[in-house]
Amino acid sequence: MREHARLVYRIAHSVLRNAADAEDATQEVFPAGAPLRKEDRAVQDQKAWLARIAWRVAVERRKRTATTSPYSENAAEKLIAPGHGADRVLLDQELRATLERLVSALPAQLRNALVLSALEEIAPREVAAMLGISEAAVRSRAFRAREILRERLLATPGPRN
Repeated sequence: MREHARLVYRIAHSVLRNAADAEDATQEVFPAGAPLRKEDRAVQDQKAWLARIAWRVAVERRKRTATTSPYSENAAEKLIAPGHGADRVLLDQELRATLERLVSALPAQLRNALVLSALEEIAPREVAAMLGISEAAVRSRAFRAREILRERLLATPGPRN
């Protein structure tokens, strides 16, 4: 549970876009510290298995609630490298805020493929199973999302590295 709690939370947050709802969804995925059942231990790729469960729980929760909030800071942190010094930290914070805004503005289909495959590092096969699309569609959507982000980031005024 501890090993994958952050992954489950980030996936839930990427779908729900609300910290409190993401925490609740994470608790649903990990019911009160219950020990792994025998069939759970037999799962070959626990990360992908938990990611799929987290995705389904979050999507179901999103259907029940209609709340939105700023995009996950944790996910955007993976898009940029940590800096050195105060000026670098400030630039990184500005870039992070810009990336969060740009990722949030992506169409849901593209955003979901990008978040799961690139930020959460889930294999395209697993992402395809979660989203109910082909692996080729996952790769295409993630590629298109990156291209849109690149274009919009280059068009955004402000300091860059």
